[in-house]
Amino acid sequence: MTNRRPKPKLSCSFGYAWEGLCYVVKRERNVRIHLAIALAVLFMGAWLELSTTEWAIIIMAIALVFAGEMINTAVELTIDLVVTDSSALAKGAKDVAAATVLITALAAAIMGLLILGPRLWQKMMAMRAQAHLCLIIPKA
Repeated sequence: MTNRRPKPKLSCSFGYAWEGLCYVVKRERNVRIHLAIALAVLFMGAWLELSTTEWAIIIMAIALVFAGEMINTAVELTIDLVVTDSSALAKGAKDVAAATVLITALAAAIMGLLILGPRLWQKMMAMRAQAHLCLIIPKA
C-alpha cells in the first residue's frame, strides 16, 4: 500500500510550472543567453516573413533547447541535493545532462541556419541591389 499525496489543483500545477520557469531564467546564465538568442530569432523570423511550417520548426527548436536546459538544471539540482562529496558518477550524470543541452542547441542552430540563412541572404542581396540602384540613378 502506497501513501500518495493528493494531486494539486490544475491551477496550482501551472503555478509550479511558472515558478520553475522563473527559477531557471533568474538563476541560469545559459537560459538567459538562449532566451536572448530565441528573441532575436523570433524577430528575424517576423522580418523574413516565415511560412507556418518554418515557424513551427523554429518554435519547436527553441522549445527543445529550453526543455533541455530545464532538464539539465533539474538533474544538477537533484545531484547537488543528494551527493555531498565529489563523485565520478555525479559528475558523469551532470556532464551527460549538459551534453543534452549542447546537442539540442547545435541542432537548433543548424535548423535556424537552414531556415533563416537563405531568406536572410536573399533579403540582404535585395537591399544591396536597391542601394546600388540608388547610387546609379540620381534623384531629380
